Amino acid sequence: MSGATTRGAGTLPGDPPGGRRALAVWGIGVSVYFVAVIFRTSLGVAGLDAADRFDVGASALSTFSILQLLVYAGMQIPVGLLVDRLGTKKVLSLGAVLFTLGQLGFALSPSYGMALAARALLGCGDAMTFISVLRLGTRWFPARRGPLVGQMAGLIGMAGNLVSTLVLARLLHGVGWTAAFAGSSLAGVVVLVLVLLFLKDHPEGHEPRPVSHQGAAYVRRQIAASWREPGTRLGLWVHFTTQFPAMVFLLLWGMPFLVEAQGLSRAVAGELLTLVVLANMAVGLVYGQVVARHHAARLPLALGTVGATALLWAVTLAWPGDRAPMWLLVVLCAVLGACGPASMIGFDFARPANPPERQGTASGITNMGGFVASMTTLFAIGVLLDATGDDYTVAFSAVFVLQALGLTQILRLRGEAARRERERLVASRVETVHVPA
Repeated sequence: MSGATTRGAGTLPGDPPGGRRALAVWGIGVSVYFVAVIFRTSLGVAGLDAADRFDVGASALSTFSILQLLVYAGMQIPVGLLVDRLGTKKVLSLGAVLFTLGQLGFALSPSYGMALAARALLGCGDAMTFISVLRLGTRWFPARRGPLVGQMAGLIGMAGNLVSTLVLARLLHGVGWTAAFAGSSLAGVVVLVLVLLFLKDHPEGHEPRPVSHQGAAYVRRQIAASWREPGTRLGLWVHFTTQFPAMVFLLLWGMPFLVEAQGLSRAVAGELLTLVVLANMAVGLVYGQVVARHHAARLPLALGTVGATALLWAVTLAWPGDRAPMWLLVVLCAVLGACGPASMIGFDFARPANPPERQGTASGITNMGGFVASMTTLFAIGVLLDATGDDYTVAFSAVFVLQALGLTQILRLRGEAARRERERLVASRVETVHVPA
């Protein structure tokens, strides 16, 4: 006698069912990430105000974002390990506490040093959100929904950036620094309460298999196993190469570039920053649908985004005369909007390369890429601006160096990652299991 079990297309054994309950729980997790992005990007609309408030130059101003991103990037692997070991709820709760205290501390800081400490605390809490949300998605939704769920999380995060650009910027110039930042910190309290009351790590009947945790040995094993997978490394370099141009623009240097180098008013510059966010949200929907249906489109989409970004920056910086025309700046901002969705593709290389018990660690490694690139570029631009007397053309040329490095690594790893993924796919296509009578 023989029996057979057959899987539906794109569905794996033991997949969670998804549904409304999954959407509700996932929505709570994403709301924490949404607030974290508001806090993370709040400096992007307050950069000039921060320079005046703390009486600092370009290099010192960039240190705010660099330190925040340094903490964020440095926390990614520890956070991934924590999520794999402790679960989403505990890590998200801790993250919400930390980034709320960081935002409140930034509001009340009387000095540059205290403000730096507050941004570091904010970066630590922020680092705990996205990896947790990715893991929450893998625990509550079927695997075939992974690319779309990931892109939707990124899209909602960019909506947080939109809040910074539209709402926080107006509050800042309406009620002042302290009231704007302290008031916004209340959002952190709200999402913390939601997590504590309603969030669950996984649906009933889909508990992760127990993993023995043996201190340092467990940590080394998780990191080494994740890093050995070429898909994890390819994911890191895709994230590295695609994310940082838009991150640098939105997080700090976009507003000064548009106002000081291009001669635009703050209002018009704010509208262009908003365009980056809106384009990100629109492109995220498209990329998520395309990748969910056609995995072969992952690398072409990522490489196409890198090429388009490099081309538009080259044309903008090399435009004859002192300022680029408005139509070109609009096109540049629209193309920068594709960087965030393209960076999410990195997780679509790392996710299938690792089993569920390593998803947090692998995602943490991948997520380091873009933030390391952003941190490096933020610092380079600040140093070059100070060294060249605010020559934005020279300073923003640092973008091309990081893109070239990342592109080289992507091309080096793509073949091996594709081969390993094909082998894994062939093994998973054993759809019939014969059971002896």
